[in-house]
Amino acid sequence: MRIIGLDFGTKTVGVALSDELKITAQALETITRKSENKLRQTLARIEEIIEEYQVEKIVLGYPKNMNNTIGERASAVEDFKEALERRTGLEVVLWDERLSTVEAQKVLMAQGVRREHRKEHVDQIAAAIILSGYLDSMNAQ
Repeated sequence: MRIIGLDFGTKTVGVALSDELKITAQALETITRKSENKLRQTLARIEEIIEEYQVEKIVLGYPKNMNNTIGERASAVEDFKEALERRTGLEVVLWDERLSTVEAQKVLMAQGVRREHRKEHVDQIAAAIILSGYLDSMNAQ
C-alpha cells in the first residue's frame, strides 16, 4: 500500500507517490484542470491512480499564509479535501506546504531544467516535497 501526495492549484494538481515501504516520494504526474470550478475529471484521474497503485492515504498540501493564517487558497484546499474524502473514502491529511513550490523551483534549477520547461514539472515536484515531508515526519515517530 502506498500514499499519494497532491499539490492542488487553480489550474493543475501535482501528484507524487510513495514507495511501498513509505520511505521515499517520487513525482508522478501533473493533472491539468480544464476549469477552476470543475473537479470531476481531476477526481476521476486521482481515483484511477489510487486504484492502480493501491493507495491507502492521501496527503494534500495545505497552503497556509506565512503568518500561519488561513487564506482563500487554503479554503479551496479544504473544499477539495472534502470532495476527495467523499469520492475515495480514504483518509486525507492536510500537510503544510509553505514554500514547497519555491523549493521545487530550486530543485529544477539545480537540475538544469530550462525556465520554459519548469512549469511542466514544478507541481509534481512540489507534491513530492509535500509527501516527503509527511513521510519523514511519519517515519520519525
